Amino acid sequence: MSYFVALALAVGFGLPLAVLSAAMAQGRTASTALEGIARQPEAAGRIQTAMIIGLGLIESLVLYALIMFFVLQLRLPETKVVLKILGGG
Repeated sequence: MSYFVALALAVGFGLPLAVLSAAMAQGRTASTALEGIARQPEAAGRIQTAMIIGLGLIESLVLYALIMFFVLQLRLPETKVVLKILGGG
């Protein structure tokens, strides 16, 4: 039964953790890029390009986490099955 508990925890905490981490990373990326543009306005185009590429890579990690969320969610048993195994139903 510990396998299903670990799987449920991974499904329940994995995606929110990935989303929160990505949100923090995107905020830091934008903040740092804006600071760099403020210091060197002539390099704004290059900084903005690098920032957009970085944001795309960060967002792709969240999409991978979302895919894994759905894959793992399909592996979870139904509530009836779990209750039957535990002797509650």
